[in-house]
Amino acid sequence: MHVATTCLKIGHSGIPAELAAHDSENSLLLLFGSSGLIDRPELIEQVMATCPRSHVMGCSTAGEIHGAEISDDSLVVAAVRFEKTRLLTTHAEVHTPKDSYAAGRAIAASLQQPSLRGLLVLSDGLNVNGSELVKGLNDTLGGAVVVTGGLAGDGTDFKRTWVIKDRAPQSGYVTAIGFYGDHVRLGHGSKGGWDKFGPERRVTKSAGNILYELDGRPALQLYKEYLGDRAAGLPATGLLFPLAIRSSNTDGKVLVRTILAVDEAAQSMTFAGDLPEGMLAQLMRANFDRLIQGASEAATLTLNNHESGRSSSATLSIAISCVGRRLVLGERTEEEIEATLDILPTGSHQIGFYSYGEISPYASGACDLHNQTMTLTTITEL
Repeated sequence: MHVATTCLKIGHSGIPAELAAHDSENSLLLLFGSSGLIDRPELIEQVMATCPRSHVMGCSTAGEIHGAEISDDSLVVAAVRFEKTRLLTTHAEVHTPKDSYAAGRAIAASLQQPSLRGLLVLSDGLNVNGSELVKGLNDTLGGAVVVTGGLAGDGTDFKRTWVIKDRAPQSGYVTAIGFYGDHVRLGHGSKGGWDKFGPERRVTKSAGNILYELDGRPALQLYKEYLGDRAAGLPATGLLFPLAIRSSNTDGKVLVRTILAVDEAAQSMTFAGDLPEGMLAQLMRANFDRLIQGASEAATLTLNNHESGRSSSATLSIAISCVGRRLVLGERTEEEIEATLDILPTGSHQIGFYSYGEISPYASGACDLHNQTMTLTTITEL
């Protein structure tokens, strides 16, 4: 496997020749860029023109990652040429969140084959219910195939996102690429690093990803009490105070959910993933050092989950971190990217993006939807 990466500023002229050198029927061209590129796709078109035979995946972001650097209004690119791995891409429509489960099932069914080793999934970040998308994938694939990926971003605007479908940026789709054969190796890891505070409360009324009541009290009212003066900035300030959810007080599997919207009339909150009734929920807040430590732990998990086998080929690392982490870390954000590279194999090629949701197994087995995590996927060949 051979990898070339680059970061191109919008308005840039000239595409590195190294990208074209990696073009083949068994190559992946991976693009992460500004949401505005859907209206000005010329840069995307120029990059794709250099790799006409490659499979293309990509999405819009809340910040682009290249190596240890983060940028905005750019396009980060990885051209990956596989020697022994077969690739297939597919897509499904998600015009409303109600389409999400069916989209997950359709994606999985389209790519499912005995030699399938892993899926990378990139989805529209606004028209999708990530929990239902993941459920559709899991109900079809089970836990035998590694599934990772993320939901596209739009900075902090939450207005429009895109994914690459039919070699063009488009809204309203989920896309996926399957990796096939005995030589491809995928690693994965996902960690947060947030501090819990306040009591755990029971979800007493919800509908999908809409939370109405905690312990029988209106959810938005309760949330505002904890946020105090910061409540005036909802839903944006909610990114700084996500919810931790688990099924019981003995369950060690904790998922994080981020606020997307509030409804003053209904006193409800919409989250970037489901909150089933009966679950326990607890507020979380930022701890700078623990967030950066969480990124390191994600990289360590990735190495531990990387399928065994010695490889002399290049390693691609895809870093997908939540927009909420970037808002909290501010000028320290690049520290979490540096922390991952300190752990990953020397010489790893890393690109990625800040997202509206991350997809990865919690530890192993079936995938989950995460919020507010650093999620890593590594790909190499034996």
